[in-house]
Amino acid sequence: METVRTGKPNFIRKFVGNRAFYKMVLAIAVPIMIQNGITNFVGLLDNIMIGQIGTEQMSGVAIVNQLIFVYNLCLFGGVSGAGIFTAQYFGQKNVEGIRQTVRFKFWMVSVITLITVILFVITGSDLIALYLQGEGTAESAVSTLYYGKQYLRIMLLGLPPFMMVQVYSSTLRECGQTILPMKAGIAAVFVNLILNYILIYGKLGSPALGVQGAAIATVVSRYTEASIVLIHTHRHKEANPFVTGLYSSLKVPASLTKKILIKGAPLLFNETLWAAGMAILAQCYSVRGLNVVAAQNISNTINNVFNIVFIALGDSVAIIVGQLLGAGRMTEARDTDNKMIAFSVFCSSCVAALMLILSPLFPMLYNTNDDARELAKYFIMLTAVFMPQNAFLHASYFTLRSGGKTIVTFLFDSVFIWCVSVPIAFVLSRFTALPVIAVYAFVQIGDWVKCIIGFILVKKGVWLQNIVS
Repeated sequence: METVRTGKPNFIRKFVGNRAFYKMVLAIAVPIMIQNGITNFVGLLDNIMIGQIGTEQMSGVAIVNQLIFVYNLCLFGGVSGAGIFTAQYFGQKNVEGIRQTVRFKFWMVSVITLITVILFVITGSDLIALYLQGEGTAESAVSTLYYGKQYLRIMLLGLPPFMMVQVYSSTLRECGQTILPMKAGIAAVFVNLILNYILIYGKLGSPALGVQGAAIATVVSRYTEASIVLIHTHRHKEANPFVTGLYSSLKVPASLTKKILIKGAPLLFNETLWAAGMAILAQCYSVRGLNVVAAQNISNTINNVFNIVFIALGDSVAIIVGQLLGAGRMTEARDTDNKMIAFSVFCSSCVAALMLILSPLFPMLYNTNDDARELAKYFIMLTAVFMPQNAFLHASYFTLRSGGKTIVTFLFDSVFIWCVSVPIAFVLSRFTALPVIAVYAFVQIGDWVKCIIGFILVKKGVWLQNIVS
């Protein structure tokens, strides 16, 4: 009985924090949740608006957004390597170090954006066509390709402001400032929502532009967000001392560039390959027909709204634990990380229960056929069931990343998806008669192996290191 009495309090002390702990975590996480929540909720409304026009329009936009998602993750990976150093420099109160990491981020996102624009201009049609090889009429495929190309051409104009927002917002967050990116994001999504209503349906005297209107609204909202973030940051130099002299030179010391590339290259490759892997998974599912493309679009839209909880808490792990590591407080970093992972899994379990309840109702909002709605319902249900698992994986990933273990995160994330998840989806979708829902479930079950690996790596503490001292 003695062991039982002492074991339970030890478990609670290890995984449950006090009021001050949750206040600290939520101070970082809630603004990120609000920004991402509003962004994804408005994205949901956008998606429903486009879904009201027709299945082909919705599918064309969904395919292009899947491709742009790869670019978004490339940017995220490009700034993340430098971001590890930014968080730890902030822990050291090293303003010049922060300034140099911002310059590195600028060069990285500029190169990624230039390559992306060239790639989409040359091969955009071929990339969209990869998702149109499943069951369905030739007319539907041609129509979906047409709307996808319309949407993509305009969306390319929104890449430059989006890349600058990633540079500034990531830096502000790594320095503990989450309010400004949140406010800018809120302003942008409301601009997007209002313009979508006007331009998609032709309200207030505007012509009904359909998917082109949706793309224009998104581009304008991105310029709005970039303007707010950049202008406010540079006008408040006392709160953001790194902007003083930021562009007096764009040179980054060779020694720092080398260190960031060593730590950051695996992150860049990881995010790129992971996003490409997700795109391939979507393509594997799409060979079962255009209804699958529509159903996955519906499922992913509501999933993005509910995922904000564990995504924001994962981002908070990178910020809070990274700052503790930079300050050399290793014991506190481990204790904080244990509690944050447990909190993320608990919160995601609660959110997943709500998502299960809504799964039969949400697809009814779309103007599509009954088969697509039924598939969407089951995709949503499965996503909810596996949400706690994904919350654990997300928090584990950011734990390893906070300590600069980027090679490990590369193996943990993108190598796993290409060596396990993609082969499962490819083989089952092409060489079996399993329903697409079963294929999707087996891909998620494959992540159980990654959960075990993540648990072992986090428990061993391989990530407990200061990389800027």
